[in-house]
Amino acid sequence: MLKMLGSAVFTLWSDPCYQSTVFTLWSDPYYQSTVFTLWSDSYYLLSSTSPFLLQDSSGFHFCGGSLISQNWVVTAAHCRVTPGRHNVILGEHDRQSNAEPIQVKSISRAITHPYYNSQNFNNDVTLLKLSSPVQITSRVSPVCLASSSTSFPSGTRCVTTGWGKTGTTSSPRILQQVALPLLSPAQCKQYWGQNRITDAMICAGASGVSSCQGDSGGPLVCQSSGVWFQVGIVSWGTTNCNVSTPAVYSRVAYLRGWIDQTVASN
Repeated sequence: MLKMLGSAVFTLWSDPCYQSTVFTLWSDPYYQSTVFTLWSDSYYLLSSTSPFLLQDSSGFHFCGGSLISQNWVVTAAHCRVTPGRHNVILGEHDRQSNAEPIQVKSISRAITHPYYNSQNFNNDVTLLKLSSPVQITSRVSPVCLASSSTSFPSGTRCVTTGWGKTGTTSSPRILQQVALPLLSPAQCKQYWGQNRITDAMICAGASGVSSCQGDSGGPLVCQSSGVWFQVGIVSWGTTNCNVSTPAVYSRVAYLRGWIDQTVASN
């Protein structure tokens, strides 16, 4: 994540999601983030608004995701999470701290959208079912998901969080956050072309900040009537995380039907 605005914060959601009375380490915007990390003997998976991390034994990480219920997390399909190889660690903020009250959960199933396209990243979403439910705490709780009835116009200032790169090579130890505006589909297509942006995508940024490598799968959240909703899943962007070009996110409202149906039937 490039050009961070300040120190990372913890978010207080609830189960199934929380009408936030958020507390924060800084006030612009007032946001907190529940952190969980996916790891294996080779990788860690970290998310951002209910964040978790993919990282190897040397500390390298490359993805994020969100806790959406006590039993499910959502991430990007291109992260290619594998049950039995990756676990979920919840409640993490400082990746180098051994003192945080984290929860470690294994994954029983990884279900990728049936129409995910690895060439253009359309429908870039995977649901991960945990082997056992998480314990909901002030540090670990689900994020609300946007639906077709949740409207956020272009220009709405939203937040993304993660442990992605903050420079050309550096990844932070502490969870980071940035505030950035939503773009309309027409505005996004001005940057990326008419054929690259689908109905399953939403853009944000081009404002001096950006998500970056390591943030993939993490959340983009926007606030409405005191409630934070996840509207996007970090998906793709420029190879150099150009802060003058919008990043592209999987549009949660468009994918909500598949998410709800999959969770209900599994």
